[in-house]
Order: sequence, then structure tokens, then C-alpha cells
Amino acid sequence: MSSSRFGEFMEDQELISAAILLPKFKTSSTDKAHIIKAGMDYIMHYLDASKGTQQNESQRDASDEDDVFSSIKTVPSPTASELDGYLACASEEMGLLQSFPSVEKLSLKLNTPLPASAACERLFSCAGQLFIPKRASLDSTNFENQLIVKLNSKFKI
Repeated sequence: MSSSRFGEFMEDQELISAAILLPKFKTSSTDKAHIIKAGMDYIMHYLDASKGTQQNESQRDASDEDDVFSSIKTVPSPTASELDGYLACASEEMGLLQSFPSVEKLSLKLNTPLPASAACERLFSCAGQLFIPKRASLDSTNFENQLIVKLNSKFKI
């Protein structure tokens, strides 16, 4: 039942990559090789794209004619070896990502949810009055004050 309900999500490259980039799961989130390969391809595409961006930025800094040492300068760039190093580590701690900056950057991008206040407003909304103008867009101060009033009303003095 879950395979048909969530089938499209189980084959989404971005979601597969997000799971691979969590140290707890890496490649153990599924046993299907084609799904893991799709996620790895997405990650490699991102790492290659970020490598190209870094090279373009370094080329803009100084032209080869102006810089005498341009032939011996090397720009550290994310490569497949960084991803291989991440996958080879046995640790399941999130701190592992700090050793692999490009992998960490992509992991943060893929595993950080978008902020939304609708869930909080719905949770603390009295009588579910979320969509009336009074509650449609609460600022943080107003939300905090309403929450304090609601919680204080439960205390008996």
C-alpha cells in the first residue's frame, strides 16, 4: 500500500539524494540499486555544477596574463572523492558532514524544510479560525502574545 501511495516520492532524485546525504541512512535507505544510482547521479551533478562555479569565480579574480603564478595555483574543488570519502565513513553522526564541505552544503540544501507559520497558527488557533483576516498573517509579536494569553487562561488562580 505504501509503495503505491508514496511511489512517486520514492523515485524522486532530490528526495533520494536527501536521504543519501543523511549520515544515518547513506545508501541503506533502500536496496534498489537503480534508486541509489539516481540519487548518486543527482549529487554528482550538483557537485560538478558547484565545481564549475568555483572555477569561474577564480578565473574572474585575476587573468592569466596578470598573474605570474597562475600555472601553479590550484583551486580546491569538490570531486567524486569527497563523496566517496563521505560514503566510506562508518559514523552516523551529523558532525561527519563538517569534514566534507560540499556534501554538507548540499545536505543542508536538501534536508532543510521551508519555514511555514501555517502549522503553528493552526496548532494554536482557537476554534480553527485560521483563515479569517484576524489570523491570516500573524507577526511574531502578536503570535507570541496570543499564545501567552491562551496558555495563561489554563492556569487557575
